[in-house]
Amino acid sequence: MRIIAMSDSHGDGFALKTVIELTKNTGNIFVHLGDGERELEQARSSYPTLDIRHVAGNCDYRSLSPDFDIVFAGDVKVLITHGHRFGVKYGTAGIIAAAEKYGCKAALFGHTHCRHQSYENGIYLLNPGSCSCPRDGTRRSYGYLDITPQGIFTNIVDL
Repeated sequence: MRIIAMSDSHGDGFALKTVIELTKNTGNIFVHLGDGERELEQARSSYPTLDIRHVAGNCDYRSLSPDFDIVFAGDVKVLITHGHRFGVKYGTAGIIAAAEKYGCKAALFGHTHCRHQSYENGIYLLNPGSCSCPRDGTRRSYGYLDITPQGIFTNIVDL
């Protein structure tokens, strides 16, 4: 099973559409990790057969979406969040604690606009960076989480 993760599109519908077009035949679940709710609604109407999930970001004003959610990928639970409520700009301790609390093996987050992949305290962490406006000197990007019989794997892809 593959979860495609994108974040922080900030009104750039073209960036979001680019990610979906590149991955629509490879992903089982698509998650937008916040700060892009307006353009995500347009993408949902353009791709009605895709399983697209979303969480609210700090710039998704008046959002009714949750701050975090749990995605079930087979028997693996994955926490999805923008990350601002878990202090991701200051480290990974908060998001790791949340993943542990809910029995998740992985956590996907955004907010920093900086790529991050790690395995900490038994939790796979993935921040795909920003699909429209990265802040770490790298290219625009998205990521994916593969859950296979051989294990869990993360990757970040340049746009």
